Amino acid sequence: MVATPIGNLQDISPRARDVLSTVDLILAEDTRHSQTLLRQFSINTPLKSCHEHNEDRRIGEMLEFLGQGHDIAFISDAGTPLISDPGYRLVAAAHDHAIRVIPVPGPSACISALSVSGLPTDRFRFIGYLPAKQGARLKALEELSREQDTLIFYEAPHRIRATLNDAIAVFGASRPAMLAREMTKLYEETHRSGLADCLAWVDADTGRGKGEYVLIVQGAQAADADSEAALRILKILLAELPKNKAAELTARITGMKKNELYRLALDLDE
Repeated sequence: MVATPIGNLQDISPRARDVLSTVDLILAEDTRHSQTLLRQFSINTPLKSCHEHNEDRRIGEMLEFLGQGHDIAFISDAGTPLISDPGYRLVAAAHDHAIRVIPVPGPSACISALSVSGLPTDRFRFIGYLPAKQGARLKALEELSREQDTLIFYEAPHRIRATLNDAIAVFGASRPAMLAREMTKLYEETHRSGLADCLAWVDADTGRGKGEYVLIVQGAQAADADSEAALRILKILLAELPKNKAAELTARITGMKKNELYRLALDLDE
């Protein structure tokens, strides 16, 4: 599994070049895209496609090829293979048939962006791409709203504004975040601020409607996560019970003060 540059071709490692030059076959997500990279480094190894639409069909053929003693390198369009890209079924099948799978590490957009984000890195969660439809996207964000780990998303340029708007609605306008655009490329940009300011930054330049994005969002603070959980419980109970009883039961479940929860119930009613 060979990592390839995500933009700057100088990021390819000598080991990656050596492996790609000496294996018997390279599997690539998009052969046309990868052929350009291989020509750049005068690599003439035979190339075959392996993507989400043909991966299942490729497995038997590749296992037979590997069983004959050949070596295969797997690359994605850019970065470390399998990160929001196809290939895990082939890797799993190789393990099941006692075929050794070796990583050749290198560039990764999510890790590169995280390293310059200035957000907590001791615990993080890679989400990848959110659903394209707003309803499903909001639901996915709601499920992450109490997550205390730093969250890493990939997003396409034509959806970045919609995703930021939904993130603001769920996480709040001031939640710390960072946007990284065109990582390692000529027009690379990063912007670290609150979510609302990140959206304003995108809107401030029409050129920012181009290029792939990494969005990193700080996780919920422990107190915030507890408050959000209490609010969720309170809302459910208020649908069935008087305010006083709903506040009492929520206090017993969460450990929060009943008086605070009752005031919150009154605020919700208003």
